[in-house]
Amino acid sequence: MTEPFAPFSVPQDRDVLEGFADLALLPTGETPQLRADAARNRTRLLEVAVRLAAERGIANVTMDDIALGAGVGKGTVFRRFGDRTGLLVELLSHHEKQLQAAFLSGPPPLGPGASPVERLYAFGSAVILHEHAHRDFYLEAHIEPGRRRTSPAYHLRLAHVRLLLREARADGDNELTAHLLLGYLETVLVDHLLSVLGMSLERVEAGWRDLVDRYTGERGRCTG
Repeated sequence: MTEPFAPFSVPQDRDVLEGFADLALLPTGETPQLRADAARNRTRLLEVAVRLAAERGIANVTMDDIALGAGVGKGTVFRRFGDRTGLLVELLSHHEKQLQAAFLSGPPPLGPGASPVERLYAFGSAVILHEHAHRDFYLEAHIEPGRRRTSPAYHLRLAHVRLLLREARADGDNELTAHLLLGYLETVLVDHLLSVLGMSLERVEAGWRDLVDRYTGERGRCTG
């Protein structure tokens, strides 16, 4: 069961808007400015989708259900979001931006001010806990792996991990290592470890820290 979503709103701080406008889970490319009525319809559709998902689980919510709940035609839902996956990634964008703000400009160790290795530890734990809390949405949205890896959100995470690896003076190809590390954090794998294999969150988080140590050489420095 996911946590309740905060109300959908547009940030008033222009710096926040400019910094995060292109960082959502949406497909790459510019998003056209919506008319006022279209923006209201979009917000209404998202609110209905969130409410229905909370009541019955996102897997049991159809585009027809959302259209009916919002009092619009099914075609309106498809025109606004493209398909079911498009709707899901819009729903997740709200929470993704909160996570992005935390690791880009929040307090340490997740945000600036801690060592790169400490920030990598904190980043992995934050992603694991964040996606586990909203697992139903992430599992549905990530049925198509290719779409996940072409999203601005994934590329931001990739750039962040690559930067921290470089700051930690990690050996090897930092771009490939960043992809490998992010693979460990993918919702499908983490959910399999937790739900199917019965591992604890603590064990999965410890596994992340172990990977970070291995790729950054932190383990050798600690024992050397």
